[in-house]
Amino acid sequence: MIVLLRQLINSSVSALNSQCIFAQTPTIDFEPEIEKCPHCAKPLQVLKTETKHVYTLHIGKFVAHHSIRKCVNCNNTIYYRAPELNSLVPKYSNYGYDIMVYVGRAVFQRYRTSAEVVAELATQNVPISASEVNYLAQKFIVYLAIAHKNIVPQITGLFHTAGGYILHLDGTNVGSSPHLLSAKDELSKIVLANIKIPTENADQIIPFLKDIKTKYGEPLAVVSDMGRGILTAKATVFPTVALFICHFHFLRDIGKDLLEKHYAVIRNTLKHYGISAQLRRRMRQYAKIGQQSLETNIDTIMQSNKNQQYEENQIYSLCYTLIAWALDGKNHGHGFGFPFDRPHLEFYNRINEIYRILNSYKQNSAYSITKEGVKIVETLLTDLEPVVTDELCKNTVKTIVQAITVFDTLRTAMKIAQPTDKDGLNSNGTETDIKTIENQIIIFKNNLLATQEYKTNTDYQKMLAQIDKYWEKLFADPIEVKTPNGSKLVQPQRTNNIMEQFFRDFKKGHRRTTGNNSIAKKLQTMFAETPLVKNLENKDYMKILLGAKATLEEVFAQIDYQEYISEIKLKKDEEEKIPKKIKKLIKDENFQQKFLLLAS
Repeated sequence: MIVLLRQLINSSVSALNSQCIFAQTPTIDFEPEIEKCPHCAKPLQVLKTETKHVYTLHIGKFVAHHSIRKCVNCNNTIYYRAPELNSLVPKYSNYGYDIMVYVGRAVFQRYRTSAEVVAELATQNVPISASEVNYLAQKFIVYLAIAHKNIVPQITGLFHTAGGYILHLDGTNVGSSPHLLSAKDELSKIVLANIKIPTENADQIIPFLKDIKTKYGEPLAVVSDMGRGILTAKATVFPTVALFICHFHFLRDIGKDLLEKHYAVIRNTLKHYGISAQLRRRMRQYAKIGQQSLETNIDTIMQSNKNQQYEENQIYSLCYTLIAWALDGKNHGHGFGFPFDRPHLEFYNRINEIYRILNSYKQNSAYSITKEGVKIVETLLTDLEPVVTDELCKNTVKTIVQAITVFDTLRTAMKIAQPTDKDGLNSNGTETDIKTIENQIIIFKNNLLATQEYKTNTDYQKMLAQIDKYWEKLFADPIEVKTPNGSKLVQPQRTNNIMEQFFRDFKKGHRRTTGNNSIAKKLQTMFAETPLVKNLENKDYMKILLGAKATLEEVFAQIDYQEYISEIKLKKDEEEKIPKKIKKLIKDENFQQKFLLLAS
C-alpha cells in the first residue's frame, strides 16, 4: 500500500512538470507600464517588438514578446521597456537570474559538475549546455562582486555598530599559480575583499590594503601570517594599527622549518621504491579470490587460535588486510595538513609494522601455514624489504621522531591545532587566556634550553630565536573596542586560516568534479572574488545584501547591465594573456630556425 501511494505521489509531481503542463512552448507578452508620454500626454507608439526564447525555473522555456514604445509626437527620445522582463532575465541573455543563481550555488556551494547541473536543470524543463553552465557560473561571481561592492556602506555601518573590525589577511597559491589574497573581518566573519597577484610582495599588496582602508576605514587590528610582503604592506598602510601574528601560521612555519628536510627523506624514499604502487598491485592480485571470500577469511583468522592452520586463501586475505591498513596510513591526520599531520611517516611506520607481523607468521612455529601460504608471505616481505632496510630512512625516522616530540610539546603549549580538535582547519584553538599560553611557552623555552640537544641542534636554536622575534605580536594584550553600548576588550582570534578553510572545501569540490587534486590551473582561471561565496552562508551579510528583497535573484536584477559589462571587461583585461602575434609565432614549426637565423 505504501509503495503504491509513493508511486501515485511521484506520478502527480511528474505531471506538474512544466513540460507536461504546456503542450506547446507558451508565449508571454511584455509591455511597458506607461502608455502616455510624460511630456506631451499623447499615447506612446509601439516602435518595435522583440521576440526571444527565455528559460526560467518558474515555467522552464517560454517565448517573450517584448513591445518597446516611444513618443512620436514630441522631442522625448526615451525608449520605454517592460520592467517585468528585465526583472526575470538579464539583457541579451536567454537564461533568467534564477537559473544563474541556481548554477552559481550548485557549482560553488554544492560543488556539482557542469554535467550534473545540466542533468538537474533538464528535470525542470531547462535545456542548457555544459559550456553555458560554466559561463553562468562565472557570471554569477561577477554579479555577486558587484552586489558586494554596492553594499560596502551598509557593511561599514555594521562595523560602526560593532565598534570596528579586525582585519585578517591570508593568501594562498599552488606551484606557479597566482597568489589569491583574501581579507576578512573577524567580528562579523564577512569576507571583505580579494585580489589575485603574481607574487606576494608589498608593492602589489599595498594598493589592495589602501582600497580596504578607503572602503571600510582603519581596522582595530590586523592579523596575518609572517609573510614579508604582507607585513611590509601593513606597516605602510596601517602603521599605527596593532599587529597580531596568527598562531596557526606561526606554528605551521616553525614545524615546517623543524621537520620538512627530514620528512622529505621519508617521502622520497617511499617514492623511490614505488612501494604504494607495488602494494596496490598486490591487493589487486589478492582480491581475485572475491570480496566475500576476503571478508569470510579474515573473520575466520580473527576468531582462530594459534594452533589453527591457515590455508592459501586465508593468507591472501591476511596480506590484503595488512596492506589496506598500511595504505590507509596515507590518509592519517586531523585535517590540519603538514607539519601537524604526517601521513607519509605514518605510512612508513605501518609498512615496518606489517613487515614485523608477517615475519612473525613466517618464523613462529605456533602459526601453521601451508607451503603455498609461506610463499605468499615471503613474496610480500620481499616487496617491503627495500623500504624497511633503507639505512638513511631508518636514521632519519629516529631524528624526526625526536623533533616531532619537541614540536608537539610546543603545539600543546600554544593550545592550537591539537589532534583532539574535531574541526580541523575550522578550529580556532582552545579557549585559553593569552597570558596562560604565554606562560606555557616560557616553560617550554626554559625546558628546551636546559636540554643537551639544544646546545648542538641548530634547528632548535633557530626555533627559539623565531619565537623571541615575534613574541610581542604573538602575545599582545587584548584591544579595547568602543561600541555605542560602551567599551569592551576583544582578544583577536589566534587563527587566521581563512584561505586554508576556503581552499580545503574548494579543493575537495575540485577533486570531486575533476578527479584532480591540484587546483593550480583553477587558480589561474577563477575570478579573484570567488571567496565571496562564503558570505552567502553568513546571516548578517545576507540580511544586508538582500535588504528589502526576498531573493538573491531580485538583488541581481537591480544591477545595471552596463555595470556588469564594465566589470567583466575589467576582469578580462586583468588576465595575463600572451599577445596574439607571439602566440602565433610560438606555434610555428620553424620557430627555433627563425631565431637561429636572426642570431647568425
